[in-house]
Parts: sequence; C-alpha cells; structure tokens
Amino acid sequence: MEELYINIIKQIAAEVPELSLIDEDYGQLETSAEDDAYPVTYPCVLIGNDEIEWEDLTGDTQRGRASLTVRLAIDCYHDTHYTSGTYDHVRERRRLLRKVYRALYRFRAAANASALTRVRSRGYSMLHGIKVSEMTFAFRVSDQV
Repeated sequence: MEELYINIIKQIAAEVPELSLIDEDYGQLETSAEDDAYPVTYPCVLIGNDEIEWEDLTGDTQRGRASLTVRLAIDCYHDTHYTSGTYDHVRERRRLLRKVYRALYRFRAAANASALTRVRSRGYSMLHGIKVSEMTFAFRVSDQV
C-alpha cells in the first residue's frame, strides 16, 4: 500500500498544482491550534482511511477489495452569499474538487492494483470555515508473501 499512496500523491501533485499540501491523512484536520501538529495549509488533499477485505487465493497470494478516502479541504474565508458579489468562489471550489476527481479517475496507482473507481462522496463543514469534500475510491489489490 505504501507505493500506492506515493503514486496517488504524485498523480494529484502533477494534475492539481494549485494545491498547497498533499499528504497522508493522519488526522491533521481534527487537531486544534493548541496541539503540537504539522500545520495544514489550504487548499489541501489528505489521503487515508484505507480498508481492505482480503481473501486467500492459491499458495501465498491474497486478493483484496480495497477502499481509500481522499479529502479536499478548503479554507472558505470568502463571503459567498448571493448578494456578496463573490459567490463565484463556490464555482471555484467545485472546479477544484472536480479536478482532484479527474486526476484519480481510473488511475492505476500500483502494478498489483486495479484502477480507482469513485464509490462514494460527501461534503461537510468544520470549525473556522473549513469545507471538506470527501471521496471514497474502491479498487482491487493483490499481495504475495
């Protein structure tokens, strides 16, 4: 899985250069300003929460149905209500999300893995005006001892 993560990070970096941070997700968005944590800059993409359901094949090989989550986080400091005159920032945020999705659409991140397929997405807000768009991608992977 380590090579898969690195290849996904490289793919996003190549296709979405306007991101200020691309990293493995280890809870950066959930830490407070008082915590001793690596600073997050926006917009960023965090990759993590992988899950694999394995099954045995012949010999020492296993095959798994896997998923991982990609979170795009944006600091929404612009006022975007209709009469603000700056509501086009909504369009720009959606464009950035689409660009991240297109970077990963059918991307094959490792020789032992199938192409990524988006299976779920959701959006939510966090404290201090952070908007998170989360996409879960599914793929098959094999592993040999």
